[in-house]
Amino acid sequence: MQRNKPPIAVLGAGSWGTALALQFARSGRVVRLWGRDSAQLADMTAAGCNDRYLPGAKFPDNVQVIPDLEACLAGVRDILISVPSHGLRETLARIAPLLDEEARVCWATKGFELDTGKLPHQVALEILGSKRHFAVLSGPTFAKEVGTGLPTAMTIAANDPSFAGELATTLSGNNFRAYTSDDMIGVEVGGAVKNVLAIGAGLSDGLGFGANTRIAMINRGLVEMTRLGVALGARADTFMGLAGMGDLVLTCTDDLSRNRRMGLALASGKTVSEAQEEIQQVVEGVLAAKAVKKVADENDVVMPICKEIYRILYEGVSPKEAVGTLMSRGLKPE
Repeated sequence: MQRNKPPIAVLGAGSWGTALALQFARSGRVVRLWGRDSAQLADMTAAGCNDRYLPGAKFPDNVQVIPDLEACLAGVRDILISVPSHGLRETLARIAPLLDEEARVCWATKGFELDTGKLPHQVALEILGSKRHFAVLSGPTFAKEVGTGLPTAMTIAANDPSFAGELATTLSGNNFRAYTSDDMIGVEVGGAVKNVLAIGAGLSDGLGFGANTRIAMINRGLVEMTRLGVALGARADTFMGLAGMGDLVLTCTDDLSRNRRMGLALASGKTVSEAQEEIQQVVEGVLAAKAVKKVADENDVVMPICKEIYRILYEGVSPKEAVGTLMSRGLKPE
């Protein structure tokens, strides 16, 4: 048990932030959970769980819902940020003046920053400087399953091996196993690109294209993910692990994935906004498609599947037309 250790602050009280708070708490660590919506936090305190995003997963007594950000961070060494990619910069800027010198920051945020094309660790370096210890948590994990304590594995990549190891030790338990890595670029690229490809998988299945199409898209999508990651400085073998192939297969094949559900909704004839309203949570792959295309174009990386998904989302191209474009590309060695 780790109740004698300083609390860890989890910033972001959505489904994933709440699930990670519960997982940290299972090891005995005191967890302070903060979110932007004070009314939601009040409801969570009264209910003893996050009824909106993770109903039924009761908070143990070592999870404290703290509505005041400064109070949440007071005396805390480790901070986990779990917000959508478009909210990461604002969150980092908000906490920057509140951090102790020894504070270490990690995030479960996935995706490139849309305006700049930067990965999360690059945004953190820009705002918090290069002297801090940073880490990213990623891998094949659905919040609902982590929240209920089902067996799960994930990857933690950090710029300091001891930080990654401490986080892995704190998170790991009977039903949770965390692996460590030093390839932050690879882990972050995997987390960004897989959301785009999951929309494509939902579209494919929703249109009845069959299992052959699905597995071809997943496999060739992995090639595109690896190609982009290596161009940005990642190691190719990272994409064969949990944060690459593992997360990609999960989000492409299970309907707990919001991105896959977006694809399924689009296949049924709904618009992006109608599908978003139906899902009622942020679908990261929609903005990620635009960001991935931007970064790929800037780095001369060929990503035909991701490009066609972008065209479906933003240029009104029909899925069948997009498939036709992909299938008519010139033949080449695998």
